[in-house]
Amino acid sequence: MAKFFRIYEDNPNPKEIDRVVKILKNGGLIIYPTDTVYGLGCDITNIKALERIAKIKGVKLEKANFSFICHGLSNLSDYVKQIDTSVFKILKRALPGPYTFILPGAKTLPNPFKKKKTVGIRVPDNNIAIEIVKQLGNPIVSTSIYDEDEVLEYTTDPELILEKWGNLVDLVIDGGYGDNEASTVIDLSEDEPIIVREGKGNLEIF
Repeated sequence: MAKFFRIYEDNPNPKEIDRVVKILKNGGLIIYPTDTVYGLGCDITNIKALERIAKIKGVKLEKANFSFICHGLSNLSDYVKQIDTSVFKILKRALPGPYTFILPGAKTLPNPFKKKKTVGIRVPDNNIAIEIVKQLGNPIVSTSIYDEDEVLEYTTDPELILEKWGNLVDLVIDGGYGDNEASTVIDLSEDEPIIVREGKGNLEIF
């Protein structure tokens, strides 16, 4: 059964964040809060952990459309091709926030993602997620535990999440009740921004 402990978003306890990071570095899978729905994530550098997430989601790792959770825009160049000023301005205006941006993938992507032409980048407006990624030192590869067909209570209540996912992951973080609306997905890999999925967040800023 997964570990389960509370972290407060207003002021995340560094010791608790350190516990999370150790689990990630050891190849663990975590369920953690974001500014939208709870996410299922692992260390981007750990192949075995990546394969576990792909298996849970029922997809081949090379074909999976996972998001990269970053703590800011400073290390984007490791994962996306050089972006022009207009794209950077959009990112700076919207992030951190409830958006996933599809951007052209860099040649320096980790091995499982080498063939991907685009990647999804997220910088959630949630202190717990941000602090985990900061301390880890690289992005978390993430997918939401959102049910696309219907809104179910387990997507928002950490104790119900633990009941459903406790045997599949190593840690469920109780960060309080989550949202039940997924992020808005915006494709910035072409000349004009394209809204792929309308979710949480203000679309007028685009």
